[in-house]
Amino acid sequence: MSPDARDIIIAPVVSEKTYAEAEKGKYTFLVAPRATKPDIRRAVEQIWGVKVESVNTLRRRGKQVRRHLVRGSRPDVRRAIVTLHEGEKIAIFEGA
Repeated sequence: MSPDARDIIIAPVVSEKTYAEAEKGKYTFLVAPRATKPDIRRAVEQIWGVKVESVNTLRRRGKQVRRHLVRGSRPDVRRAIVTLHEGEKIAIFEGA
């Protein structure tokens, strides 16, 4: 049983760098830690109705943090950089 598309794509990554990449057709999302590249491709195509050219993933380890004497760590995060075919756009990054 495959997971729902909305369970795979958690949230878009919003920063100056990702908006600059969005103009080139590359969009960055936080994704589920167990999601595979084909799962991410299907989820993006299903949610926004666009054609995905490629998917690159990366894992960011959580930093060790300390507040006075208490130590902890931030959670690990998995990101996906999705490249769309020429002329395709995702509306959430366009301000529409």
